[in-house]
Amino acid sequence: MPRICIRVSLWKSLLIANDFAIDVRGLNKYFGDKHVVKNLSLQVERGEIVGFLGPNGSGKTTAIRMMCGLLTPDSGKGHCLGYDIVTQSDAIKREVGYMTQKFSYWEDLSIRENLDFVARVYELANRKEIVNEALKMLGLTSRSSQLAKSLSGGWKQRLALAACMLRHPRLLLLDEPTAGVDPSARRDFWEELHELAATGVSVLISTHYMDEAERCHKLAYIAYGNLLAQGSAKSIIESQGLSTYEVTGDRLMDISKFLKQSDAIEQTVIFGSTLHVSGKNPHAIETALKGENFKPIPTSLEDVFIYLMKQTKDNFGEEHV
Repeated sequence: MPRICIRVSLWKSLLIANDFAIDVRGLNKYFGDKHVVKNLSLQVERGEIVGFLGPNGSGKTTAIRMMCGLLTPDSGKGHCLGYDIVTQSDAIKREVGYMTQKFSYWEDLSIRENLDFVARVYELANRKEIVNEALKMLGLTSRSSQLAKSLSGGWKQRLALAACMLRHPRLLLLDEPTAGVDPSARRDFWEELHELAATGVSVLISTHYMDEAERCHKLAYIAYGNLLAQGSAKSIIESQGLSTYEVTGDRLMDISKFLKQSDAIEQTVIFGSTLHVSGKNPHAIETALKGENFKPIPTSLEDVFIYLMKQTKDNFGEEHV
């Protein structure tokens, strides 16, 4: 996938280091009697890629929509790209690229026709030139006449990102954009995101893939409306204070069931032919594992992600927000 080259206007070179692309504080949102986002505060710096993590139904999409002016918070305040998220939402929308988790373009139009239609909606001048530039950016020129419905997940993703980039946005909000996309296409997509970030474009992306989360500059973990942790992957791992051990052998499921009865064990997770055992007290864990084949290993982001999920409760049952 070719690298994206976009114009970097003069204002980007004059930005100061503490100028946030997103700076929101105390955001709350209710749907009926359901409190789906609770006192959310989050900052995203210019040129920073922030991963937004959390279980399904945790309020990630609702939070993203509030931060870019698509949804009005019930309380709280903040700015996006220097604009007030409540009173200047129209200005925000003009400078933000928003990519939903569901492919939302027209299946019976070609790639070029889709991009041309979006450019017309945006009332962009020099529409043909801008569409050609977007096609070239994402390596879509040779497929420009192909109908969207015939595209694989990876190519649909490129089309959606090309549509987002038509207006050269200063901020990209990406809602699980790589769901269902093969590993090679996901890798290419992330190379493009880092290329964009290097030019000053900020990115807020929700994902469930731990390899993607580790490629972000910073992470924010939300569970059922509450922001539980934020910072670098390293700092989040360290903040949970977990010690993790890898157990090998033939009876991993039996061992897992037995260890769950121990107060020293916070969680057990089977990874293929190994069992990860985590807890707060290394000595107590080793005592519980006596007689088994085990060794200490670094606690991974996935270990912490699973741990945080188990520490929270979905108050709304199976409903997703």
